[in-house]
Amino acid sequence: MWDKILTISNATLKSISRIASGYSKGNFTPNSVIEATLQRIKRLEPKLQAFDLILAEAAREAADLATRAIERGHAIGPFHGIPFALKDLIDVKGLITAGGTVVYADRIATATAPLVSRLLSGGGILIGKTKTVEVAYGAWGTNEVRGTPWNPWDEQIHRTPGGSSSGSAVAVASGMASCAVGTDTGGSVRIPAAWCGVSGLKVTEGRMPLEGVQPLAHTLDTPGILANSVLDTSIMFEIMDGRHPIEITESIKKQVGLYGELKRGVAGLTLGTLCELERENIHDTVLEHYDAALCRLDRLGAQIVPLELEVSSKQMRDDIGIIMSYEAYYHHGPMYEEASNKIDEHVRKRILAGRDITSAQFIEALKRRKQNQVKVLKMLAGIDAYITPTVTSTPLPISYVDQCQTPARFTRIANYLAFCAMSVPMGLIEGKGPTGLQVIAKGHNESMALRIAAAFEKEFGHLPTPPVALF
Repeated sequence: MWDKILTISNATLKSISRIASGYSKGNFTPNSVIEATLQRIKRLEPKLQAFDLILAEAAREAADLATRAIERGHAIGPFHGIPFALKDLIDVKGLITAGGTVVYADRIATATAPLVSRLLSGGGILIGKTKTVEVAYGAWGTNEVRGTPWNPWDEQIHRTPGGSSSGSAVAVASGMASCAVGTDTGGSVRIPAAWCGVSGLKVTEGRMPLEGVQPLAHTLDTPGILANSVLDTSIMFEIMDGRHPIEITESIKKQVGLYGELKRGVAGLTLGTLCELERENIHDTVLEHYDAALCRLDRLGAQIVPLELEVSSKQMRDDIGIIMSYEAYYHHGPMYEEASNKIDEHVRKRILAGRDITSAQFIEALKRRKQNQVKVLKMLAGIDAYITPTVTSTPLPISYVDQCQTPARFTRIANYLAFCAMSVPMGLIEGKGPTGLQVIAKGHNESMALRIAAAFEKEFGHLPTPPVALF
């Protein structure tokens, strides 16, 4: 087995599809993949600090069962034997769900969340639970009490990993997990995806079950996926969406369904883009990467249309802030009201702001949201997707972060509209880190978001391995 571990490249460990192909060809086994993954964690985790819990022995036991099944010709599907990580906001029976805080550090789950059950039934191997911002309330990825994961794109400077699914993104970017589950209330999957240089999908509001997922703002919360390619994201999406693994295998082989959509390209699609007003206050290099991305999509045959939405990103961001703050206080207020609790003071400030929001303000924000969703849907008639930068800057040094601001300027749009959205890498700034391109598609149209992202990824290519993950 150790010879096989040595032959498994970092690129393979980071890829669901490559691992699945290796299993089918007999090049390696789940035993060797899990052992190689655990070796990477042993080497990289002291620096990157992505995990709250590493399930080494349980993963080895699961790998042993998967190895025997696959060797006997009983592969469940393309996710069988794949190491995945889980944001520590999601329940697994018998394990602690701390939600990023020491106050919840003794909460042992009595049942496994349906989303996790789907991944495990598909043959996935849970490698560990990853760090999150306290109760998922923060887009920078910082956690003053339990620690902030290290963005793997800078060896010397501790930069923002993005949040709140910070540990999940760092684990995937560095190859300590092939993929990971996150949650997204205002950008918490897409922001860390952009800053860590991976793919991140926020699914449509209400599409996937949230039972067993610790809430931040139940109106807006959605599950999300972090992976290293659009294809891998698609496989994990279908598993989490409840599709039978054998059907997924057949669709991949025949290149039909979602996997046929990934091949269709963008020719003939109409893509809305930022109007002049929305282009203000974006880092120059991010804007350059964005414009270059639009040129690529244009060359691929898409029609690029600057779009001035009737509802500005600021309006959506502000209303999301009201809804999120009000509901976050409902769910977690008592913990943050207790002055003696050891908690992140930045998150305390956000949570306690919710007690000052009146029920009238909250209901008005919900009503405006419904009205504005109708307005924007009418405006988007004939538009296949809205394309923006995921974030407006590169990953910042932690010391530069202004906790009173949020980097979720464009990501909150999708949550506000109850749409789905995808972030894919669109560039790399030397010494600072990646930038991300966001594809926002209408609700229950994940196939369109993935299709556009796949066309761009094919044209752009993939980022290199982050410097901290090289070994």
